[in-house]
Amino acid sequence: MTLLILAAGLGSRFGGLKQLEPMGPTGEFIIDYSIFDAKRSGFNKVVIVIKEEMLDDFKKTIGNRIEEHIKVEYAFQKIDDTPISIKTNRVKPWGTGQAILCAKNYINENFAVINADDFYGENAYVEAYNFLKEATDTNFGLIGYVAENTLSDNGAVKRAVLEIENENLISLTECSVIEKNDCLQCESLKDKRQFCIEKNRLVSMSLLLFTPKIFNILESEFKLFLESMSDEEKDEFFIHDILDKYLKQNKISIKVKKTNSIWYGVTYKEDKEKVQNAIREKIKKHIYKKNLWS
Repeated sequence: MTLLILAAGLGSRFGGLKQLEPMGPTGEFIIDYSIFDAKRSGFNKVVIVIKEEMLDDFKKTIGNRIEEHIKVEYAFQKIDDTPISIKTNRVKPWGTGQAILCAKNYINENFAVINADDFYGENAYVEAYNFLKEATDTNFGLIGYVAENTLSDNGAVKRAVLEIENENLISLTECSVIEKNDCLQCESLKDKRQFCIEKNRLVSMSLLLFTPKIFNILESEFKLFLESMSDEEKDEFFIHDILDKYLKQNKISIKVKKTNSIWYGVTYKEDKEKVQNAIREKIKKHIYKKNLWS
């Protein structure tokens, strides 16, 4: 079973991969803990999507140490890797939908998708593995997080708010979320609609669970996206948008598997200390070794 890690945006978000700051006590990055948790949950292969020019730096800082412990392959997200010929001045990749599609030639089995700079927690990978063992055809899944377990103390965050019925996903709405009074204030990124959700509402942190059928969907949808986009610099081919569309057309099903893990990430620079403290606490509880890969 494969863990697909979307890492093509790391360089731009952190000002170059070499400047990606360690979170663990012996130089570990968040991605180290993700791969460690996935491996001990049963995953036996990692495919990492990066920009091709990042490969040498990536191997020096992260790749060489994880390749000793699990099979690793690299896929490259390129601007010109499109299903139709298109001339563009765009600089950044086309979005998460394209990033997943870039791994098509490396994955023939069920797989989980994560973001490289998100800390998902060990229980999330157990839930992911257990679902993927049984997943078939277009029966997909995602790991749902309790919304208050995914917030930043330093400002609003982007989350996909889930509407669920008996573990089945009905719809998902990409929102900006911030805690206000006794609820979480949401603003839809698509239409600016504002609404409140309970703190225990489930949200998606993009830990997504697929069979290889997703690649056929993404190929056809990426072509439609490129043919109909209005602003080639700003339009994004987001995986959540595709999933929501196919859900509403009853072409796929998505099971939401709840995790009680707390998500950590560095949305703001001030979040770094919180992540480091959380890792230190997990080391004290013997969830991780101080030197993770020793």
